[in-house]
Formats: sequence, C-alpha cells, structure tokens
Amino acid sequence: RLALDTAGPYGTLRGTPGEAVADDGTVLHYEVHEPDPDPDAPRRRGLFGRRRPAPLTVVFSHGYCLNQDSWHFQRAALRGVVRTVHWDQRSHGRSQRGSAQADGLPVTIDQLGRDLKAVLDAAVPEGPVVLVGHSMGGMTVMALAGHYPEYVRARVAGVALVGTSAGGLGQVNFGLPVAGVNAVRRLLPGVLRTLGSHAKLVERGRQATADLFAGVVKRYSFSSRDVDPAVARFAEKMIESTPIDVVAEFYPAFQEHDKAHVLEVFADLPVLVLAGERDLVTPSSHSEAIGELLPDAELVLVPDAGHLVMLEHPDTVTEHLAALLNRASTTPAATRPARRAVRG
Repeated sequence: RLALDTAGPYGTLRGTPGEAVADDGTVLHYEVHEPDPDPDAPRRRGLFGRRRPAPLTVVFSHGYCLNQDSWHFQRAALRGVVRTVHWDQRSHGRSQRGSAQADGLPVTIDQLGRDLKAVLDAAVPEGPVVLVGHSMGGMTVMALAGHYPEYVRARVAGVALVGTSAGGLGQVNFGLPVAGVNAVRRLLPGVLRTLGSHAKLVERGRQATADLFAGVVKRYSFSSRDVDPAVARFAEKMIESTPIDVVAEFYPAFQEHDKAHVLEVFADLPVLVLAGERDLVTPSSHSEAIGELLPDAELVLVPDAGHLVMLEHPDTVTEHLAALLNRASTTPAATRPARRAVRG
C-alpha cells in the first residue's frame, strides 16, 4: 500500500483555495483553477477549436465518501483550458463537519443543494456555469435545481449527471441475491447507527480489516479487471478517510432521495447523463430513467465500467464532458452579458 500510495499523482492537484459558508454555518472548502489567458493556447484550441470559448465555469460536485480529488483526471485535462471549481461536500475532504449534524440533525440531499448554492455564490458570482455531479454530487445538483430553478434558468449553461439517480435507491440490489438484499435493507441502517456511535473503536477495526475493505471497495467501485492498482488504492484511500460516523449520518438521505420531478428544470439545457453499465451502487437503469425524463439529453452508458467511471475510464468521461462544454458555450446563459448571482 505504501508503494501504491506513491505510484501516481492522484489527489495532488491543488487550486486556489476559498471558503463558502452554508446556511447552517458549515464552512465549505473549494478550489479554483483559472484558465490560460491566451485564447489560442494549444490545449484550449484542442477543446474549443478556433472559436473563442465562452467564459464558462465548470463546478464539480463529488460523491458519497469521496472528495474533490475523485475528479483527478478531468481536473488535469481541463486545468488551464476552462475555469473550474472543485469543492468538498460537508463532512468530506477539507470541508468542515456539518454544523447541523454536530447538533444531531440528519443530513438531507436538500441541504446539500443549498450548500452548492453557497459555493456558487462565493466562487462564481457571475457568468455561466456548467454543473457536473457524480453520484451524491448529481443528487446535489438536482436539489439545487429544486430550490433555485430561477438560478438554473439564468446562470446554468449545461449539466452533467454521472453515475447518479433521481430516486428509488431503496430498491437497488447491490448485485446481491434477493435474500441478501432484504437482509441489507433491514439491517444496514441500524448497523451504521451503531457503528457511528462507536466511531473510534470502528476506525481501529477498519485498519485491522484493510484487506477485506480494499476488496469491497474494488468490487463496488470498478468493473474492469485491469484497473491500475494505484488508481484502485487512490479510491480506497478516499473512502477510508471518511469517518464512520459521517458514513452513518449520510446513508439515510439516499433512501429518501426523490428528485425526478425537478429534472424538468434542465429540459432546455445541454445535459450529459453518463454511467457505467456495470455500476452496482447507482445502476445504469437509474441513468436511463433520467434519460427518459430528459429525452434531449445525451445518454452514455460506458461498457465494462462501475461506479467510479471517471477514474476507471477517464478519457471517455473527459471526452464527453468536453463535448458538453462545446454545446454549453452556445446556450443563452453562456452568450448573454455577465450578471451577478441570482439569489433564491
């Protein structure tokens, strides 16, 4: 593991740091990469051709038990090409533990949507925005649309929903037989609550069962047999860095998540819906369901890919994101004069 931890640059990319404050006082960490000021820079020409790109800001929201570094490959590909913002969701990465959760209140996907709005107001006060969300991050984007539809109509030029779901996660079978699924659904919430209440003891146990944990992470993160071991270890490190009490307090929010009704807010925008065909966490059928509700969206199912498709098949994901940015640069939000953030 020590050798793999030093085998690649994964998680080493850093931008200019900033902080946003959520409505409950939680401090959220974000980082900004500014584009190369030369519109004819080779990397920018490779993405936008001879057309001068619109001043887009691409905002990346990560998934459950991950952090902003999960977008490592896309971050590297777009750095200097277009303005990007990467942020850590509350209680993850470098962001503060949720203030409301420290007071005993449960996490909700709606709260995460309000958190994203706080980050947007702080990091992107004007100009068009492209929202990219993976798994829980995609749900966060949906929650933002539910809370602030006028903001989306005025400021958002495109949306990418990667390996995510608009609802119905309580029916996911995680690749288990029926008996196993029923047992998981019945027991897991209580088990997580118990583990979360004994966090220090559990964290020591996670160290002792690292080999088993690594196998579980790989099964539910990737599908390819030839995933770079350093990438697999990188994913394992992100997940194992999430405290067990945070794991426990977020889990119930997914069972309650239902945002299919807000997808219509994205109907007139360029939308990319992308998932791994063999995703066991948010199955590709959930992305297909989103595609049915957004028939003009580009639906991409990546063969031989699991839940962490952006790490497993990074070039494919980056290619489709680049195509989305090209479409987004011609939308009304991208071509109208810059305006300050829409509040509410």
